[in-house]
Amino acid sequence: MSFLAGSNMVGGYGGADILKGCTVEVDEGEIAVIVGPNGAGKSTAMKALLGMLELKSGSVTFKGKDITHLTPQARIAEGIAFVPQTSNVFVNMTVYENLEMGAFLRDDDITQTVEQIYELFPVLADKQNQLAGELSGGQRQQVAVARALMSQPSVLMLDEPTAGVSPIVMDELFDRIIEVRQSGVAILMVEQNARQALNIADKGFVLVIGENRHTDTGEALLADPEVRRSFLGG
Repeated sequence: MSFLAGSNMVGGYGGADILKGCTVEVDEGEIAVIVGPNGAGKSTAMKALLGMLELKSGSVTFKGKDITHLTPQARIAEGIAFVPQTSNVFVNMTVYENLEMGAFLRDDDITQTVEQIYELFPVLADKQNQLAGELSGGQRQQVAVARALMSQPSVLMLDEPTAGVSPIVMDELFDRIIEVRQSGVAILMVEQNARQALNIADKGFVLVIGENRHTDTGEALLADPEVRRSFLGG
């Protein structure tokens, strides 16, 4: 049984179904990546896992427990963290204040976690007293990921973490994501930069019109001629 799994998910936002029976999952110690064309339902699948979308059918399980009907906040309390693509930092707060906000469900001392975050993201230690709104796009993304990690999640879900950043910053963010995985946190992310994302993925899901078109290891998907031709530019 997978650590976090959305199985045979069907649902949308009131009109036609966006998810049409898709399944996405991630195991402990894995990076799993959801890729596919625009409108494929990638971000919708993530929202369904977090409880931001009510499913018509299918289920979501976490650590062997059915959480299909839990609220998003209850799922976060269970150990799931989510970083949306946009509006993912408090721009009028300092880096440190953003980290404090990430620990809002905790009632213990967060000092050690903050130090671990600064080891993982050294630039945030240097800029801890700077307003998040004054940072570069790549640095803001690091704040967003770091804030999510402050809740000490078992699973970190990332929606387009490298959107709008330069190739150099993208590589750095992927390096940080690998380090987060090495710390024991499972990673599930939606990513437009499919080739680069699959390159670091243990598992990949190619969604098309709300359905699984391909599911395999990242390495196997990168080597699949149909996947390369249809989704990776040859």
